[in-house]
Amino acid sequence: MRKTLIVMVKEPRPGRVKTRLGRDLGMTSAAWWFRHQTRWVLRALRDPRWDLVLAVSPDREGLTSRIWPGDLPRLPQGGGDLGARMARMLGRVPNGPACLIGADIPEIRRHHVAQAFQALGNHDAVFGPALDGGYWLIGLKHPRRQSKGFLQKVRWSSEYALNDSKASLPDHRIAEIATLRDVDTVDDLPMTQT
Repeated sequence: MRKTLIVMVKEPRPGRVKTRLGRDLGMTSAAWWFRHQTRWVLRALRDPRWDLVLAVSPDREGLTSRIWPGDLPRLPQGGGDLGARMARMLGRVPNGPACLIGADIPEIRRHHVAQAFQALGNHDAVFGPALDGGYWLIGLKHPRRQSKGFLQKVRWSSEYALNDSKASLPDHRIAEIATLRDVDTVDDLPMTQT
Protein backbone atom coordinates (compact mmCIF):
# COMPACT_ATOMS: atom_id res chain seq x y z
CA MET A 1 0.00 0.00 0.00
CA ARG A 2 1.28 3.45 -0.94
CA LYS A 3 1.86 6.13 1.64
CA THR A 4 0.49 9.60 0.92
CA LEU A 5 1.70 12.95 2.22
CA ILE A 6 -0.88 15.71 1.77
CA VAL A 7 0.28 19.34 1.91
CA MET A 8 -2.46 21.92 2.47
CA VAL A 9 -1.81 25.11 0.50
CA LYS A 10 -3.63 28.34 -0.27
CA GLU A 11 -3.03 30.63 -3.19
CA PRO A 12 -0.44 33.08 -1.82
CA ARG A 13 -2.40 36.29 -2.25
CA PRO A 14 -2.01 39.24 0.16
CA GLY A 15 -4.75 39.16 2.78
CA ARG A 16 -5.66 35.55 1.93
CA VAL A 17 -2.77 33.67 3.56
CA LYS A 18 -0.87 34.06 6.84
CA THR A 19 -3.00 37.00 7.99
CA ARG A 20 -1.67 36.89 11.57
CA LEU A 21 1.87 37.06 10.17
CA GLY A 22 0.65 39.81 7.84
CA ARG A 23 -0.39 41.97 10.80
CA ASP A 24 3.29 42.08 11.78
CA LEU A 25 5.03 42.04 8.38
CA GLY A 26 2.39 43.44 6.06
CA MET A 27 0.07 41.29 3.98
CA THR A 28 2.23 41.41 0.83
CA SER A 29 5.35 40.32 2.72
CA ALA A 30 3.43 37.53 4.47
CA ALA A 31 2.10 36.23 1.13
CA TRP A 32 5.61 36.39 -0.35
CA TRP A 33 6.99 34.45 2.62
CA PHE A 34 4.29 31.78 2.29
CA ARG A 35 4.82 31.38 -1.45
CA HIS A 36 8.56 30.81 -1.05
CA GLN A 37 8.17 28.67 2.07
CA THR A 38 5.71 26.43 0.24
CA ARG A 39 8.01 26.02 -2.74
CA TRP A 40 10.82 25.07 -0.38
CA VAL A 41 8.64 22.54 1.50
CA LEU A 42 7.47 20.88 -1.71
CA ARG A 43 11.04 20.51 -2.96
CA ALA A 44 12.35 19.33 0.40
CA LEU A 45 9.69 16.66 0.93
CA ARG A 46 9.70 14.93 -2.44
CA ASP A 47 10.64 11.35 -1.74
CA PRO A 48 10.06 8.00 -3.48
CA ARG A 49 8.80 6.53 -0.19
CA TRP A 50 5.49 8.44 -0.43
CA ASP A 51 3.20 10.19 -2.89
CA LEU A 52 3.00 13.95 -2.48
CA VAL A 53 -0.46 15.49 -3.01
CA LEU A 54 -1.58 19.12 -2.76
CA ALA A 55 -4.83 20.04 -1.00
CA VAL A 56 -5.57 23.40 -2.62
CA SER A 57 -7.66 26.42 -1.68
CA PRO A 58 -9.58 28.16 -3.11
CA ASP A 59 -10.82 25.15 -4.98
CA ARG A 60 -11.12 26.30 -8.61
CA GLU A 61 -8.21 28.72 -8.55
CA GLY A 62 -5.98 26.22 -6.74
CA LEU A 63 -6.71 23.42 -9.20
CA THR A 64 -5.52 25.53 -12.15
CA SER A 65 -2.80 27.56 -10.43
CA ARG A 66 0.58 27.84 -12.10
CA ILE A 67 2.23 28.70 -8.79
CA TRP A 68 2.46 25.08 -7.60
CA PRO A 69 4.40 22.34 -9.45
CA GLY A 70 2.27 21.02 -12.31
CA ASP A 71 3.32 17.39 -11.78
CA LEU A 72 1.78 17.12 -8.30
CA PRO A 73 -1.80 15.84 -7.99
CA ARG A 74 -4.24 18.37 -6.52
CA LEU A 75 -7.41 17.95 -4.53
CA PRO A 76 -9.79 20.82 -3.70
CA GLN A 77 -10.12 21.37 0.05
CA GLY A 78 -13.82 22.27 -0.17
CA GLY A 79 -15.78 24.12 2.49
CA GLY A 80 -16.04 23.90 6.24
CA ASP A 81 -13.71 24.60 9.12
CA LEU A 82 -10.13 23.37 9.23
CA GLY A 83 -11.13 20.05 10.79
CA ALA A 84 -13.75 19.31 8.13
CA ARG A 85 -11.28 20.10 5.35
CA MET A 86 -8.49 18.01 6.92
CA ALA A 87 -10.80 15.03 7.48
CA ARG A 88 -12.05 15.30 3.89
CA MET A 89 -8.52 15.38 2.48
CA LEU A 90 -7.40 12.38 4.53
CA GLY A 91 -10.51 10.46 3.48
CA ARG A 92 -9.85 11.01 -0.22
CA VAL A 93 -6.46 9.31 -0.48
CA PRO A 94 -6.06 5.78 -1.86
CA ASN A 95 -5.81 2.89 0.58
CA GLY A 96 -2.75 3.11 2.76
CA PRO A 97 -1.50 5.38 5.52
CA ALA A 98 -1.64 9.14 5.02
CA CYS A 99 -0.17 12.16 6.76
CA LEU A 100 -1.25 15.76 6.34
CA ILE A 101 0.76 18.91 6.97
CA GLY A 102 0.59 22.63 6.33
CA ALA A 103 3.29 24.35 4.32
CA ASP A 104 4.35 26.73 7.11
CA ILE A 105 6.86 24.50 8.94
CA PRO A 106 10.41 25.74 8.23
CA GLU A 107 12.08 23.01 10.32
CA ILE A 108 10.42 20.03 8.60
CA ARG A 109 12.65 17.52 6.85
CA ARG A 110 12.07 14.16 5.15
CA HIS A 111 13.15 12.26 8.25
CA HIS A 112 10.24 13.81 10.19
CA VAL A 113 7.75 12.52 7.62
CA ALA A 114 9.45 9.10 7.56
CA GLN A 115 9.22 9.02 11.37
CA ALA A 116 5.48 9.73 11.20
CA PHE A 117 4.85 6.93 8.72
CA GLN A 118 7.00 4.58 10.80
CA ALA A 119 4.89 5.41 13.88
CA LEU A 120 1.77 4.39 11.93
CA GLY A 121 3.19 0.87 11.72
CA ASN A 122 1.99 0.13 15.26
CA HIS A 123 -0.32 3.10 15.97
CA ASP A 124 -3.65 4.17 14.49
CA ALA A 125 -2.81 7.87 14.45
CA VAL A 126 0.20 10.15 14.76
CA PHE A 127 0.63 13.81 15.61
CA GLY A 128 3.55 16.16 15.27
CA PRO A 129 2.99 18.67 18.09
CA ALA A 130 3.69 22.37 17.60
CA LEU A 131 5.07 24.65 20.29
CA ASP A 132 1.79 26.59 20.58
CA GLY A 133 -0.41 23.64 21.59
CA GLY A 134 -1.46 22.80 18.05
CA TYR A 135 0.22 20.43 15.65
CA TRP A 136 2.09 20.51 12.38
CA LEU A 137 1.26 16.95 11.27
CA ILE A 138 -1.60 14.52 11.63
CA GLY A 139 -1.54 11.02 10.20
CA LEU A 140 -3.87 8.04 10.12
CA LYS A 141 -3.07 4.40 9.44
CA HIS A 142 -6.50 3.91 7.85
CA PRO A 143 -7.56 7.40 6.74
CA ARG A 144 -10.65 6.19 4.91
CA ARG A 145 -12.03 4.67 8.15
CA GLN A 146 -12.52 7.80 10.23
CA SER A 147 -14.36 7.67 13.53
CA LYS A 148 -17.58 9.63 13.91
CA GLY A 149 -16.75 13.08 15.22
CA PHE A 150 -13.19 13.03 13.85
CA LEU A 151 -11.71 16.56 14.13
CA GLN A 152 -15.01 18.01 15.28
CA LYS A 153 -15.32 20.27 18.32
CA VAL A 154 -11.67 21.27 18.05
CA ARG A 155 -10.69 24.71 19.33
CA TRP A 156 -8.51 25.69 16.38
CA SER A 157 -5.77 28.29 16.73
CA SER A 158 -5.62 27.66 20.47
CA GLU A 159 -3.44 25.80 22.92
CA TYR A 160 -6.19 23.12 23.03
CA ALA A 161 -6.08 22.11 19.34
CA LEU A 162 -3.84 19.05 19.82
CA ASN A 163 -5.69 17.68 22.84
CA ASP A 164 -9.11 18.32 21.26
CA SER A 165 -7.99 16.55 18.07
CA LYS A 166 -6.71 13.55 20.04
CA ALA A 167 -10.03 13.42 21.89
CA SER A 168 -11.80 13.07 18.52
CA LEU A 169 -10.01 9.73 18.08
CA PRO A 170 -11.38 7.55 20.91
CA ASP A 171 -9.97 4.03 21.15
CA HIS A 172 -7.08 4.91 18.82
CA ARG A 173 -3.47 4.15 19.62
CA ILE A 174 -1.85 7.57 19.16
CA ALA A 175 1.84 8.34 18.70
CA GLU A 176 3.61 11.69 18.87
CA ILE A 177 6.76 12.59 16.98
CA ALA A 178 9.06 15.63 17.10
CA THR A 179 7.76 19.00 18.21
CA LEU A 180 8.31 21.62 15.51
CA ARG A 181 7.44 25.27 15.10
CA ASP A 182 4.81 26.40 12.62
CA VAL A 183 4.72 30.03 11.56
CA ASP A 184 1.72 32.08 12.65
CA THR A 185 3.36 35.35 13.72
CA VAL A 186 6.66 37.15 13.16
CA ASP A 187 7.98 35.67 16.43
CA ASP A 188 7.70 32.19 14.85
CA LEU A 189 9.94 33.00 11.89
CA PRO A 190 13.32 31.25 11.91
CA MET A 191 16.44 33.39 11.96
CA THR A 192 17.79 31.43 8.98
CA GLN A 193 16.38 28.71 6.78
CA THR A 194 18.42 26.07 4.96
